[in-house]
Amino acid sequence: MCGIAGWVNFGEYFPNEKVQRSILDSMKERGPDDERRWVHPEKKALLLHRRLTIRDLSANGAQPMTTSDGKLTIIFNGEIYNSDELRSWALGYPFKGTSDTECILALYQKFGPQVLTYLRGMYAFAIWDEEKSSLFVARDPYGIKPLYIAQTRNGFWFASQVKSLLEVPEVDLSPEPAGHAGFFLWGSVPEPYTLYKGIRSLRAGHCLWLKDGTEPQFHQFASVSKSLAEALPSAEDDVPIFARLRNALHDSVKVHFASDVPVAVFLSAGLDSSTILGIASDVMPSEALKALTLGFDMYQNTPGDETAEAALIAEHYGVAHQTTIISKEDFSSEATRLIQVMDQPTIDGINSYFVAKMAREAGFKVAFSGVGGDELFGGYGSFRQIPQAVTLVRRFNLSRRFGRLFRRYTERLLGQITSPKYAGILEYGNTVEDAYLLRRGLFMPWELPQVLDSDLALAGLEALDNDAFVAKELSDIKTLPLYAQVSALESTRYLRNQLLRDADWAGMAHSVEIRTPLVDYSLLKQLASLIRSNHPPSKLAMAITPKRALPPQIMNRKKSGFAVPVRDWLASSLPEKPERGLRSWAKFIYKSKWIG
Repeated sequence: MCGIAGWVNFGEYFPNEKVQRSILDSMKERGPDDERRWVHPEKKALLLHRRLTIRDLSANGAQPMTTSDGKLTIIFNGEIYNSDELRSWALGYPFKGTSDTECILALYQKFGPQVLTYLRGMYAFAIWDEEKSSLFVARDPYGIKPLYIAQTRNGFWFASQVKSLLEVPEVDLSPEPAGHAGFFLWGSVPEPYTLYKGIRSLRAGHCLWLKDGTEPQFHQFASVSKSLAEALPSAEDDVPIFARLRNALHDSVKVHFASDVPVAVFLSAGLDSSTILGIASDVMPSEALKALTLGFDMYQNTPGDETAEAALIAEHYGVAHQTTIISKEDFSSEATRLIQVMDQPTIDGINSYFVAKMAREAGFKVAFSGVGGDELFGGYGSFRQIPQAVTLVRRFNLSRRFGRLFRRYTERLLGQITSPKYAGILEYGNTVEDAYLLRRGLFMPWELPQVLDSDLALAGLEALDNDAFVAKELSDIKTLPLYAQVSALESTRYLRNQLLRDADWAGMAHSVEIRTPLVDYSLLKQLASLIRSNHPPSKLAMAITPKRALPPQIMNRKKSGFAVPVRDWLASSLPEKPERGLRSWAKFIYKSKWIG
């Protein structure tokens, strides 16, 4: 895990020392162990790198890294879990070390951009190709690792974080309506937007070429939605479903242990992290593992307290266990820094921030998270509620105009007794994507002018509605069963734009790499035909895959999600009564940093 940034230009301009220094400083937490630069001999390109040492701790793993012939130079953020296997494909390459970075470089030399079809992991990287006088940039299929781009009059920039690009004077920082509206709609900024017109996210599963005198050429090389839509029966279909599931999950957890430093496991009482710990104890000696659990003093001795169950799970698998309890005072003392390191506004990530802090204080640079299990195995209420809503509303065959009238007449009344979202059921319940907004939305579209400048809100909604890429992505899943459509939406919306992005910035705030064995493109492809079948595997099916079953009280425990009492923490510091859910928190962080 690292921080990367770079610039390419084929004219006279070259970034000065002040800009370079500011960018490197902005990535310090991402890579506290080393920093280096590479400058093209003719100053056509600049590559900047901050290193967090996890694979090949020697100087042989340092970046930027250049091939012995000087033709290729790479900077890389992430982990390639199958790099040891792939090294054997680069016969004759003069490896200097054992890093996965060097493996990418060697395979790119042999296969070019086709290398992307072989990489298993989370990544964002850039390669300067001297022979082609061009830059090649790529981001992993799920979008686990972030990468942002900016085209200015003085060249093309990219970086691991938005805040690094804020250090570039030429970047257009005027408000991007879709980013601002999207944050209040979803609780996070939807890709490819940011809050700034001049900065975009490179979409997940995309790469780009930038050649002399041309505009960037984008190409999609992988898609979560397409992997589900195009999944075909395979030879593995003859293997019993449970065996397929167990083999795939054990394979993913095992490869995610590729590391030259110790690895911890974030453990709640939920099935996802418990299953990961159980499988981890199958593939690694229990004494080599440690589980870390976060609790909150406000939840102690209530159903929301998971610490006792987590301790039981760790003991069950013979794994060392540590618990840290967070208080309101802990939150207050960290709130300023938490918002400061938040690269883009988000209502989530507090739990990841504190458990990553705990991991670093315990001496870990790498930890496993259970994120991703709900998207694969139908753990959210959306898998039940969205098909129910769509099926019900379609029966009435009502126009959207009627739904809009119904909402206008019932919104105030329903808002007094329950969520105002229910007023939109007839307006937003006819399609899966609209019902998904109704289920996941923080503020609904008709509420945005109340929390944003009305012109900004309307322009943002229009831009989001007209996003051709999103329309194409939705069309890819139209033929899927409703369950698989929800899985695709959860994976490409909530998981990508919020959970994965939050794991990145929150982990990096403490120089901790958070790995996600249940968010793995190879795992998805192995299970895609099952997920889109009439009988997709459930969370309970996932949870029985460890060789030693989870304790019965964990298997039978009602799903509660991992809650953080931020609404209660804010209650005494806000002038008005906190709104339902995390709406007050959304307003608070937005005003604190992005318009404060």
